[in-house]
Amino acid sequence: MKKDSVYKIRIADFNYALPDDKIAKYPLSQRDHSKLLIYGDVNGDNSTIQSQSFVNLPHHLPNDTLLVVNNTKVIHARLIFKKESGASIEIFCLSPFNPSDYTVSFAQTHSCSWICMVGNSRRWKTGSLSMIIQIDGDSVTLNAERISASQGEQSPTTDSIVKFTWDNSAYTFPELIEVAGKLPIPPYLNREAEDSDDETYQTVYSHVEGSVAAPTAGLHFTSEIIKALEEKGIETVHVTLHVGAGTFKPVKSEQIANHEMHNEFFSVSKDTLTKLLNHKGKIVVVGTTSMRTLESLYYIGKKLISNPKISASDLTVNQWEPYEGENESQNSFSYPSSSLQAIIDYLEDSKQEDLISSTRLMIAPGYEFHYPDALITNFHQPQSTLLLLVSAFAGKNWKTIYDYALNNNYRFLSYGDSSIIWKNTK
Repeated sequence: MKKDSVYKIRIADFNYALPDDKIAKYPLSQRDHSKLLIYGDVNGDNSTIQSQSFVNLPHHLPNDTLLVVNNTKVIHARLIFKKESGASIEIFCLSPFNPSDYTVSFAQTHSCSWICMVGNSRRWKTGSLSMIIQIDGDSVTLNAERISASQGEQSPTTDSIVKFTWDNSAYTFPELIEVAGKLPIPPYLNREAEDSDDETYQTVYSHVEGSVAAPTAGLHFTSEIIKALEEKGIETVHVTLHVGAGTFKPVKSEQIANHEMHNEFFSVSKDTLTKLLNHKGKIVVVGTTSMRTLESLYYIGKKLISNPKISASDLTVNQWEPYEGENESQNSFSYPSSSLQAIIDYLEDSKQEDLISSTRLMIAPGYEFHYPDALITNFHQPQSTLLLLVSAFAGKNWKTIYDYALNNNYRFLSYGDSSIIWKNTK
């Protein structure tokens, strides 16, 4: 689909009534006992819908499945500072600014700068903020200095660049905020984070710190399910995409042309790329974040094929990239394996083990998917980019799926139930 056609997509066409009592405010006590809506089948026939329990997922995947999951871990990104006047200033850490690389930033032992959302922004115009953190028997003073702010100073919340410094080099920034910060659970839960969220709002395979929101499709997995998948011969590969707060950003423009997609960091190992390239069976993607990562690989590979000497800083994916240029079916880049091989060659030539990049990829109806056979995902907010992605994959029957879920007491959003949507090939 060309850009002009995508631009004209009306977000109002992706609205549905979501009663508050359908939104899961808390997870089930057993995360793998959530419902699983199965749309279509492994043969590409999308004429059926059935309801199962997520614990039975291994029985509904063929033995030749390769499962793609996002192993990002949610950080305690909300920091509450107190001014001498008593006013509370919330600093919500969104992404590292200096150093901008997550791994390098997280290794700092004295200072780092982050792009942050500042709550009660009007009460913090100048000066630094401080808090004392008790950690492992030590007292560490963490300071925050606002070094720049975006437009919108009259708003109670605005994005800023905040420099953090601390007086004990024995600790890194992630270690400090793990103790001092709060977990940023979704705003639509309308409650404060609780101790239980520290476990339930993380996937069991999360281990790469950096997200400010969980890849919620993975919240249903347990170690028992993963073991059952392994016993069936189903292999799981990991990608990393650090989910940003923009995932909750509603599309407020009438047409999606005026919506700016958020930028998110991702990383994929050469080992994962090789397994994707060599896999001959079905590829099942867990979550919209894994999907955006996987599909971003295609466009990065295209760039490497077109320009093998391209700089690393240009190996990113912009919002409208899939909808620009000539019809993909008419050029040599229409083969997904070529893109994966190009990235592997690039990593080998540059002696790197991981592709590190970022993406603003907008997946909307009309998008041509290159890798997945099925998508495992939760039920998303009306008029959201996540729902646009689901619609792009499921086709016009996305409404049938959501109507079924609403009429059969499915639980919606982050702590809600799950679905597996098979790609229609008939």
